Amino acid sequence: MVLGFDIGNTNIKVVLYEKTEIKNVWRLSTDLKRTGDEYFSILRPLFRDAQIDFSNIEDTVISCVVPALIGPFVIVTQHFTQKKPVIIAPEYYNKLPLKLPPTAVHEIGTDLLCDAVEAWEKYKSPCIIADFGTALSFTAIDKDANIAGVAIAPGIRTAFNSLFANTAQLPAVPLDIPETSLGKNTVVAIQSGILNGYKGLVENLIKQMKIDLEKETGTKADDVQVIATGGLNSMLSPITDIFDHTDKNLTLDGMIRIYNFIRGACC
Repeated sequence: MVLGFDIGNTNIKVVLYEKTEIKNVWRLSTDLKRTGDEYFSILRPLFRDAQIDFSNIEDTVISCVVPALIGPFVIVTQHFTQKKPVIIAPEYYNKLPLKLPPTAVHEIGTDLLCDAVEAWEKYKSPCIIADFGTALSFTAIDKDANIAGVAIAPGIRTAFNSLFANTAQLPAVPLDIPETSLGKNTVVAIQSGILNGYKGLVENLIKQMKIDLEKETGTKADDVQVIATGGLNSMLSPITDIFDHTDKNLTLDGMIRIYNFIRGACC
């Protein structure tokens, strides 16, 4: 088994793979104050409750967009395996099936790279991946397996929380899809503004990225598949037909695929 850590700004996904199949997933809150020993003390009872034998964990892989947590999770992995983990990093990118712009090699988030590699290998098509996380990120891949570019906006929940943190009279409301865009009370007004606003943002940005892909790379817009992933994509999926696929495990599947490319054992 391989143990993986997808370390994001809000949550950490801890995933256990049997070959390339996801067997277990746990989610922890990202906390920069915790040490590696503290994270391990949280994980140990979770693994024991799931009857996971630590001796069956052969290797570990880390994808991290919070650099300060790489050190603590190296300690966590050594508690489990006594081995150094595979850390997805630029020195391994030449082993991957995608090419990155030179300016992006040291800047692209490893979560977006996992998305891109898995989308290209799974769908065998130029694509745009919309990842609904703390940030809302769009990654475009052209017909020649180049990551053509990325667009980043505040995530839905990030914008939602910012609205209430910076206004005195607006209450927190459930992010349910309103029946109309014409809010006649504060709750529906906020739901309309956030959800219909993000619907417009997503649809128009994807449309523009398709246009630019065709203009800059010769990739036909009609050939581009659009894939939604991330925990918050379900908020928009019922009110838009812009997505060709919804793939909730895209990032985690991409992490184990990149691990296998790095280890030279990708099937």
